[in-house]
Amino acid sequence: MSMAVVGMIAGMALGFAGYFGGFGAFLLVAALGAVGFIAGRFLEGDLEPGDFFRTRGHRRDRGR
Repeated sequence: MSMAVVGMIAGMALGFAGYFGGFGAFLLVAALGAVGFIAGRFLEGDLEPGDFFRTRGHRRDRGR
């Protein structure tokens, strides 16, 4: 499935939630969609848990 179709389906779901459930339902659907997207990226192997949990001191020195 192309990313355009996935985006269209997500937009339609958000539109239905906003129309029938109000702004609170819109925000809930958007937040759960973001959580599902991140979980899917983890399961596909595109993200690692360390991408979110690195400390600020973990930066590489850039010639200093």
